[in-house]
Amino acid sequence: MLETEELLVFARIAETSSIARAAVELRMPRATVSRRLALLETKLGVRLLRRTTRSMTLTEPGRDLLRHARIVVDAALQAEASVRRREDDIRGDVRVSLGPLSGTGISDVIAEFVVAHPAVRVIAQVSNQRADLDRDDIDIAIRASAKLAPGLVARTLTRASLLGVAAPKYVATYGAPRTLRELRAHRCLGGLEASLKPRTTWQTRRRKVPIAGVFHSDDPFLLMQLCLRGIGIAQLPNRLVAEHLARGELVPVLPDELRLDGTVSLVYPDKKLLAPQLRAFVEWVVARAPAVLRLR
Repeated sequence: MLETEELLVFARIAETSSIARAAVELRMPRATVSRRLALLETKLGVRLLRRTTRSMTLTEPGRDLLRHARIVVDAALQAEASVRRREDDIRGDVRVSLGPLSGTGISDVIAEFVVAHPAVRVIAQVSNQRADLDRDDIDIAIRASAKLAPGLVARTLTRASLLGVAAPKYVATYGAPRTLRELRAHRCLGGLEASLKPRTTWQTRRRKVPIAGVFHSDDPFLLMQLCLRGIGIAQLPNRLVAEHLARGELVPVLPDELRLDGTVSLVYPDKKLLAPQLRAFVEWVVARAPAVLRLR
């Protein structure tokens, strides 16, 4: 039996004549949309679309399926809309993992969601360690993106960077490294591996380099406090150190090498149907978090 989401994906591809545009409108990764089309054709045992490098047209079976798909999708959307109008019926648990990197702005967004949806219970795990959504029974994670595991969807909330910084007091006492090779001789404030062992390297734009750690923690706020006291050099989120850099309380260290650009994303399993409370949480955060996470 065909599923509604399969028909929705097919209909959007057929109507836009583009997998890429369909992916944008459906808010899905392009590879996911392409894979679902291929699976649908395999399930039916027919070619639904003729694809070339310049065009995409429906086959005769594809035209037949599109007529029925539109009826099913329209009915499903009307049914969903009738349920979504009843906000008071959204209830259940949302288990979310987020780290200190998210900042207080995300806390405000989550608090406002709790007020707006009193029948939903939010269970928030705050840790700098990356949560395994399946193993740790987590529904949604807000994290600095790295490689995305198979079966997960990422919705970008904001751009983010890591910067190498030190206090003027540290530079006055120990000097500032001019190369990555010189960094190895400096006192560094490092993080922790997932195993909670001290991290002995920093990622740079070109490669990982060894560091001599004098203090290790998975809490970036704690690392920043030690950095401000002149105890060592740290690699910290731009959002966390921006005001201290502007006031001269911290100075950049090897800015061309230690700056790493990335994103903060909302990550959740690529399920065909999300529970109403999870979908409500996802859409709430995606709509509001970019504004509060944006650096001023």
